[in-house]
Amino acid sequence: MKPSALLLPCAVFAALALALPAALAQSTAPVSATAAQDPVARLVGQLDLERYKETIRGLARFGDRKQGTERNRKAIDWIEAQLKSYGCATERIRYDYVPPAPRPPGSPRPAAAGGGRGGPAGQGGSTLFGTRAPTGVNQDPMAQPDERLRALNAEQPDPKGGPREEVVCTKVGSSRPDEMYIVAAHMDGLGFGEAANDDASGTALVMELARILNAPGVTTERSIRFALWNNEETGLNGASAYVAQRKDLQGIESPKGSGRYPEPRWLGMIQHDMMMFDHGMPVARTDANGKTVTAPPPEQRREADVNIEFQANSRQAEGSQKLAWAFRAANEQYATDYPAAVGPHMTNTDSTPFMDLVPSISLRENERGQQIGAGWNPHWHQPTDLVSTFSDKDFLLGLNAAQTTLAAIARLAGAQEKK
Repeated sequence: MKPSALLLPCAVFAALALALPAALAQSTAPVSATAAQDPVARLVGQLDLERYKETIRGLARFGDRKQGTERNRKAIDWIEAQLKSYGCATERIRYDYVPPAPRPPGSPRPAAAGGGRGGPAGQGGSTLFGTRAPTGVNQDPMAQPDERLRALNAEQPDPKGGPREEVVCTKVGSSRPDEMYIVAAHMDGLGFGEAANDDASGTALVMELARILNAPGVTTERSIRFALWNNEETGLNGASAYVAQRKDLQGIESPKGSGRYPEPRWLGMIQHDMMMFDHGMPVARTDANGKTVTAPPPEQRREADVNIEFQANSRQAEGSQKLAWAFRAANEQYATDYPAAVGPHMTNTDSTPFMDLVPSISLRENERGQQIGAGWNPHWHQPTDLVSTFSDKDFLLGLNAAQTTLAAIARLAGAQEKK
């Protein structure tokens, strides 16, 4: 059991479930005895490990997909083409990225955005729960020994910023098209690798859910928007731009009387950011050269889990916590290999711009408060964030996160499948 997980006794959880709004309460309702009679189980059963891995490989072909580069733009085109092939109606979100002003020499380091980049500042958490290892962002192309990847990742963005794009697609609800859940991940990365875990693993998860829920014969009562944000690594800029452009348009029918809602009312936002690597805390050991190194064990730990996080000090904390527990209940019923833990530290991913406006959670491989940024993933923002780095046990953790989200969203949005 993880120290910061917010674990409630069964009686408290039962009471909490009774307090959920109708859509969330539905997620804890009993299901039929056999999977054949359970539409959620049938949908979750369509997730496939090899297909999930193949989607991650497809994204890795574009290198680290750093924002503002040609490889980033090509990856967006590829994502949109895939979503269209699933029958999901796509849309480009356009915005201007303005880099922050340089920090004056000697000024205090600000809390890091977009995942705690830049060293210890902004990482949060405690040193009481295991050894910490140094983290950072690789800025050296020569740290990547693969010449092909060095060439692919060579282009760097214009330091002045400029216009950016990101893609979303929408499954329109059959009876409540004016209400919507947002299921999201960020498609940009950095580090001169392939950004396989951060965040092709989350992007592939969202794309796989879009594929399954947009298949012929599948309907949902409520709308679902699948969003692949850009500019997460620069400070959540793509998600923030979406919020700024769309928050005041929620629930407005356009044209009036048409039954169409370009921006349905937000019911919940679910972010996925790094899904695959939970090997445990860093430990000191001797490497093949006889050098003492501090790093996590090389194998996925048996007690690995999916971390479902809400932000305890957000304005929507109560609703976000209820949403998180609904996802944990879905994990208990439908995930095949790894359990889920709920924790109160969601900060520094693309759900943050939403968290004061709508119940918001993130799913991750490690806890934000005391593991991410403490060296629990040595490949984070490094040239080793490659598809080849991860084993099937790692990919399986990501697939279990997909099972968790698909099951929860299917229940919340009222998904049905024609037999």
